[in-house]
Amino acid sequence: MLGRDPREAHRPVTPLELLFDLTFVVSFSQAGDQLAHYVAEAHIATAVWGFAFVLLSVCWAWINFTWFASAFDTDDWLQRVLTMVQMVGVIVLALGIPAVFKSIDSGGSFDFVLVAVGYVIMRVSLVLMWLRVAGQDPANRRVALRYAGFNVLIQAAWLTVALLRIEDGPVLVAVLVVLWLAEFAGHPFATWNAKAADGAWQGTPWHAGHIAERYGLLVIITLGEGILGTIAAVAAVVAHVGWSSEAVLIVVSGTGLTFGLWWTYFILPSAPVLARHRERKWAWGYGHIVVFGALAAVGAGLHVAAYAAEGETKIGTVGVVMSVAIPVLVFSLAYFVLWSILFRAVDAFHVMLAAGMAAFLVVGVLLATVGVPLGWCLLVVTLSPFVVAVGYETAGYRHVEADVRRES
Repeated sequence: MLGRDPREAHRPVTPLELLFDLTFVVSFSQAGDQLAHYVAEAHIATAVWGFAFVLLSVCWAWINFTWFASAFDTDDWLQRVLTMVQMVGVIVLALGIPAVFKSIDSGGSFDFVLVAVGYVIMRVSLVLMWLRVAGQDPANRRVALRYAGFNVLIQAAWLTVALLRIEDGPVLVAVLVVLWLAEFAGHPFATWNAKAADGAWQGTPWHAGHIAERYGLLVIITLGEGILGTIAAVAAVVAHVGWSSEAVLIVVSGTGLTFGLWWTYFILPSAPVLARHRERKWAWGYGHIVVFGALAAVGAGLHVAAYAAEGETKIGTVGVVMSVAIPVLVFSLAYFVLWSILFRAVDAFHVMLAAGMAAFLVVGVLLATVGVPLGWCLLVVTLSPFVVAVGYETAGYRHVEADVRRES
């Protein structure tokens, strides 16, 4: 198992990686279902804190595997078997998500034992992968041993905290913050002072085009939650009143919003900039966690609309619209921050686009406050991401081309 060539032409995503990603469909769905349920019940604190923790856990599991595979994937029989073990771990993690929300809502001890067990399974496999690199790739041995050792230590810490079932809120928050900061520091620590054969400071030999495509594929998976949420909302409306203008508006809104977010994201020229500036990978890669979470939460918000159609929400129309609008706003902010991370600049054109996106979200919520039906409010919210799409297609594409040329 040797490091891949980071300059390999037309580096494809493998069927193994695509299969691995399917387990995250279930994980995001579990997280979204729980978020929608607790938002509909007006248990906002439970919804936000529970979703933040499980979303971080799910995304981090994907990140650990994806960056390894970009640098070292051989797709041989042993790599496939170890990947299957990781998939089992992801499924176990997903099964533990409801317990996380329930424990937060009850106010008792924080129960993420099953999530931690899922991580134990995943990290046993990941450590074996890194040890395989250490044994077979002398150029990357030091980095591989650092990764293997770090994963063992940090997972022991997580499992200990999970088994302690800490009930003191401030203590628990402090411990979780420290552990997550340690997780984020683990990758820079492992690759610190790691030199490529050609003298470039790059850490592991990950491939910029491949990693950008992998992140884009997970964006599509999280956008799938929007389609699921739309189906749930429309099915609820049709079950109660049959096909109506409200049902049609929700179909158009949910599908249009998902499509607009997809269009907006894939304007971002990640691959060429990362290929030229590999040192920007950390902020770009970690920043995507917010993007993934926001997109999954949009789907959960549309699921809240299904609860509203069934008369099972306690938050009213304004709350339902906000449950969609707020994640779209978070996505918008994270999206433009990613632009700034890639290009090391804050662009006035992007500020205008962000303001335009926010304006449609505010109008959608204001319409709900004056009694406009839910479907029309969601339709206005749907227009938000199309501000970027229209801006790009009319003038922004020249702007993007100029930015990429400047960074090349």
